[in-house]
Amino acid sequence: AKITGVKELPRRIISHALNQIATAHRYAEDRGVPYEKVNVIVAHLGGGITVGAHKRGRYIDVNDGLGGEGPMSPERAGSLPGFALVDYCFSGKYTKDEIKKKLVGKGGILDLLGTTNMMELEKRYVAGDAEVIAVMDAMAYQVAKEITSLWPAFDGETVDQILITGGIARCKPTVAYIK
Repeated sequence: AKITGVKELPRRIISHALNQIATAHRYAEDRGVPYEKVNVIVAHLGGGITVGAHKRGRYIDVNDGLGGEGPMSPERAGSLPGFALVDYCFSGKYTKDEIKKKLVGKGGILDLLGTTNMMELEKRYVAGDAEVIAVMDAMAYQVAKEITSLWPAFDGETVDQILITGGIARCKPTVAYIK
């Protein structure tokens, strides 16, 4: 999972590891089985979003949510098209620090909708705000896509459950879209 197509750019993994593992453990405990007996995919939906595969007691794969991989989130741009990102970086319009801040801290929902207040955005979504619906559905689509990308990590074994945690897990339209 750490090998990429560029030798000098191996994947590093920075995720919501403690939340991911605790959520998987809680799921196993609620079912009266050890963590080592369950296969789950955990989606942590917060200011950043990480989606991890937990196979029989091992946290085996996850997107690097801090390093730019995976779904956009309230504060992070998520995965971006490579050539477009290169052009953006070398446009001369932005400093290295400005670009990094756009990727993590001022990107994602904040860049697209001007806020990270998901409760406010949920109200606007339910009220039918087309721009909010398009952006939030895009984020939920990206989460669903990230979840399904982890199926190969289980080597054909059954995935017992997909678990959703984090603050955005309370956002009904987003969770409904992912389901």
